[in-house]
Amino acid sequence: MDKDSDIHRQDWKTILSHSIQSPQEAAVFKEAHDPRLSEVVKRYPMRINPYFLSLCESRGEPLKRQVFPDAAELDDESGWTDPLAEDRDSPVSHLTHRYPDRVLFLVSNQCAVYCRYCTRKRKIGHWPHVKDEVIEAGVRYIAAHPEIKDVLLSGGDPLLLEDERLDWILSEIRSIRHVEIIRIGTRVPGVLPHRVTRELVRVLKRHHPLFMNVHFNHPDEITDEVRRACRRLADSGISLGSQTVLLRGINDDERILDVLFRQLLTMRIRPYYLLQADLTRGTGHFRTCIESGMRIMKRLRGRISGLAVPYYMIDLPGGGGKVPLLPSYIESLDPVQIVVKNFQDRLYTCPQPVPGPPEENSQNDVL
Repeated sequence: MDKDSDIHRQDWKTILSHSIQSPQEAAVFKEAHDPRLSEVVKRYPMRINPYFLSLCESRGEPLKRQVFPDAAELDDESGWTDPLAEDRDSPVSHLTHRYPDRVLFLVSNQCAVYCRYCTRKRKIGHWPHVKDEVIEAGVRYIAAHPEIKDVLLSGGDPLLLEDERLDWILSEIRSIRHVEIIRIGTRVPGVLPHRVTRELVRVLKRHHPLFMNVHFNHPDEITDEVRRACRRLADSGISLGSQTVLLRGINDDERILDVLFRQLLTMRIRPYYLLQADLTRGTGHFRTCIESGMRIMKRLRGRISGLAVPYYMIDLPGGGGKVPLLPSYIESLDPVQIVVKNFQDRLYTCPQPVPGPPEENSQNDVL
């Protein structure tokens, strides 16, 4: 029996337990013997589960670079430890309340792989287990703030929690009457699809309306196992959206993203965000210039269905929140007309509506 078929016969916990955590364990990669990498993983821990490691070996650099340490992580001092000021906006531990109507709730300290570009490099792999009292304090905070309608569970990865624990957390939040929707942010379907079991799906179905933001960066991440996992989630009624991080030398090419976004749609996953990589310390070698992202977005528009075109977003450093970065299609605008450039760079003129006479107040007629 070959190694890959053996992996697919194992349950997700067994696969995860055999993850590699040091570069030397991946001797198949020539970079594994770089002596500086031991210092990298002391600062920023490493985890690659056997399933995803097998993909890195067979499909190459675009996947490997996302999860395999790089000495460049030690050289980047330009970034911030907590670029999004999540800790500053945490009224209770593990919960960030920045937008009035929603909170980010970090309920897990583990991921199926540790992405080298992660915004929470300061925490992932370093955190202690998220204790019951931390969860309970977060739930009490949400219950005490009726303006909170939307709770996003993240971490780490919430889907690495045991079914019973995840069910408990979802039940506690769902019992709060003013919470309208719950979202889960996860990379598990793409990097450890074996975790998406029938038992997990039965748990998730109990807590609708439930939305899930999955995470795919490259079409090489999509396998038959991934398609099966995402089909299970979609069939359970969970609305799936994908977040993709724009990564230099990995997916900063509209041809790659074209293929990725089309494939996601066939899996009933709506491309939601294309994210400019955050200014996290140790990730400078992944960041692209804004102009590169804008150029990609412009080339995608009109080339693929609007359903497949995500918003290009930047999460502002210092806690400013997410804002869209949009190509400008307006060439000129005045009271008479607007001149617009289409996706082919052709100019079109649209007349402005002609102002009519002021409308009379019809309030008396209504009364």
